[in-house]
Amino acid sequence: MKKKNHLIILIIMAIFVTFSISGCSKNNKVYLGIDLIDEHLDIFENKKVGLITNPTGINSDYVSTIDVLYEKVNLVSLFAPEHGIRGSSIAGGYVDQEIDPVTKLPIYSLYSNSNRPTKEMMSTIDVLCIDIQDVGARFYTYIYTMAYAMEACKLYQKKFVVFDRPNPVNGIDYEGNILDPEYSSFIGLYPIVQRHGMTIGEIALYFNTEFNIQCDLEIIKMKNWDRTMFYEDTSLPWVLPSPNMPTPHTALLYSGTGIFEGTNISEGRGTTVPFQIIGAPWIDGIEYAKALNKLELPGVIFRNAAFVPTTSKHQGIECYGVEVHITDKKLFKPVKTGWAMIEVVRTLYPNNFATNAQMNLITGCNFITNHSLSLDEQFLLIENDTKKFGETRKKYLIYK
Repeated sequence: MKKKNHLIILIIMAIFVTFSISGCSKNNKVYLGIDLIDEHLDIFENKKVGLITNPTGINSDYVSTIDVLYEKVNLVSLFAPEHGIRGSSIAGGYVDQEIDPVTKLPIYSLYSNSNRPTKEMMSTIDVLCIDIQDVGARFYTYIYTMAYAMEACKLYQKKFVVFDRPNPVNGIDYEGNILDPEYSSFIGLYPIVQRHGMTIGEIALYFNTEFNIQCDLEIIKMKNWDRTMFYEDTSLPWVLPSPNMPTPHTALLYSGTGIFEGTNISEGRGTTVPFQIIGAPWIDGIEYAKALNKLELPGVIFRNAAFVPTTSKHQGIECYGVEVHITDKKLFKPVKTGWAMIEVVRTLYPNNFATNAQMNLITGCNFITNHSLSLDEQFLLIENDTKKFGETRKKYLIYK
């Protein structure tokens, strides 16, 4: 009888724990800015609304932000960033003007002859919104599409609204050199670090004040997101922000290995693991991996790898190099790792390695192209600039 009672008690306890965990999970569900639109409809009352978005602009039930706003507010026009409103353009591909096949609304391109909304585009709206998944790297263009839109809103006296989304590589860690304004471009417009550690709403606040845009800005904040979360912790659906950003794991690597786009080495475009596999026909992968592992960089191991890119650099040619394996994403320092990978491959293959015209724009400096600093000096620069950026950054954080 005692055994039976004991069993009953254990079953009741198990049920209680299960319901408690389930209830806790439900209560702590992360709500995106667009999920909370009904709490902010007053912003859009009697207003003509424009929306900058792409396929990542969905709510947590997988419904497109275009469809959500089309139903709830007077949505009159759409604005497309790089890769287009449906994400069908390749990286750097020209995005043309078109009509949305679902809503029949006009789509204005912000990645064609001009990256800025024109007076004509802005004349049809009262409020311009953005709902796009950023990846947390300085050289990803969506945050500058946003910045130019904010400038247009200031110029033409329109309100700018950000539906906030998580930084997929967490909101705690930030790292990198601060961009030299001499190398300002659409892949690095403002002097911020390479991995900024902010949500797109927070970076909008930062841009608006620090770079004196001063538009009428409103952030529709998320609920239950905290800074320690990687995207995998949110249980939110992941949609590719661009064709070579298949997973949140890719985003973490990208803020470091993305700088290989400024070299003659493949960054893995045209493979199933872009920015995770790095190589060229003239690299000895075993030698390269051994030299990198000798540095004992935190949270990462390098493995010899071979691959044939189907597109981009070295298309159709056998490449040899390394696959970057993150062993501890909390310890991993993508920016230092990317810079170290460049330094090692340059040292091993000085007659083969070369940079291109993009390198200074991507890195925001000329230290790598000039090879004027040792790796230790590069690391010290990163550490000093990271600390400096952090002092300003903390004023614009809206989540704990």
